[in-house]
Amino acid sequence: MIRFDGAALLRRLRSRSQMRVRIIVWGLLVGVLAGAAPVQAETLLTNLSVTARADGQGYVVRAQTTTPVKAYSMPRRTGEKTLEWRLYNTRRHADFNPPEPVGPVTRYSVVQEDEHLVLRFHLTADRSLSLEAYRDGASSDLLLNLAYENGPPIAEASSSSQSPPVQTASSRSRSTERGASKEARERWQLDTVVIDAGHGGKDPGAVANGLYEKDIVLDVALQVGEYIENRLGVNVEYTRTGDRFIPLEKRGHMANQAEAKLFLSLHVNAARASSAQGTETYFLGPSKSDAARKVMERENSVIRFEENTDRYEQYDEQALVRQTLTQSANMRQSERLASLVQGQFEERVHRKNRGVHQAGFYVLWSASMPAVLVELGFLSNPEEARYLSSDQGQTYLASALFRAVRAYKKQYEKGIVARSE
Repeated sequence: MIRFDGAALLRRLRSRSQMRVRIIVWGLLVGVLAGAAPVQAETLLTNLSVTARADGQGYVVRAQTTTPVKAYSMPRRTGEKTLEWRLYNTRRHADFNPPEPVGPVTRYSVVQEDEHLVLRFHLTADRSLSLEAYRDGASSDLLLNLAYENGPPIAEASSSSQSPPVQTASSRSRSTERGASKEARERWQLDTVVIDAGHGGKDPGAVANGLYEKDIVLDVALQVGEYIENRLGVNVEYTRTGDRFIPLEKRGHMANQAEAKLFLSLHVNAARASSAQGTETYFLGPSKSDAARKVMERENSVIRFEENTDRYEQYDEQALVRQTLTQSANMRQSERLASLVQGQFEERVHRKNRGVHQAGFYVLWSASMPAVLVELGFLSNPEEARYLSSDQGQTYLASALFRAVRAYKKQYEKGIVARSE
């Protein structure tokens, strides 16, 4: 009988670059001792129900899952009578049995798209509803609140014999002005944010201390998105929610297609000196320092993974100057957001502040809205690498980014109200 000395094997794997191998080997050893290899749990949708609210002011859709859904989109209207709700990295359970639709939901479908589950609801035409999704604090379920905007429908409301008030010409004029002002505010309010987890797939990004940039930024991106959706009620779209490669130029185009009001591209830094540390945030513009230029060149160099790089030849210094001039309003807003991000990192998370800079990042070039690129820290610094890969570190960084977006939204929409009044 051959004796397997696991302890001796682990002693041989001492170098830091082999940390991941050591973790895998240890997991296999535990699996052998337990009689089976560990299996990662998958989030499955087990049931879907639609029930009337106790106050009679709408209905609640409950999505029951085996484990908490890590990320989901806010419900969005895809037509006058249709809405879509996306649960990321979730699948339908084999025993899922669709219940009968009730209330304002006339029918629905549950469709698997790659690794994600898309719930599409068809609603009655005579119901004006506001939509809100949130987590159930007592379980792993997700809840979708369908609330009547102006109380219950006429058929369900008590009848009244009172005549409507007479509207004079002056009151109609004031009402029209208020309606136009409200419409303008709603059109420009910060309702959609696109979060870009840098790199992905065949592009690992920075690699140091046994860690990959693409993994860290994805974890932080999903957590930031959840905070923004649940606490601000803002729709969040992601350029990627899994490990896949997306060309740099396409990421900005995805933000344009989503009609986003903000674009956040998340990255981590690397340097030859292992002592380099801290966070820095960039917005589009000519580089004003060698350090900013080096960061830009490193991030832009990932176009080597793309099939067609000829389109980037037009992105020269003169074109960059023209772009910043034509997008001057967005540049000012981008700089404001970048300053808020750095302020939160320094004051709330106590990270070294490396400042706000400009550079010609390809990923920001095609985004036609305020956009920033955030370097969360240095993976080449062992201490920061541990922080960046820890649950606590990622939670603090995500919280700081959320607070910056919240402060920006408040300032931005306050300006809209002032301009529309």
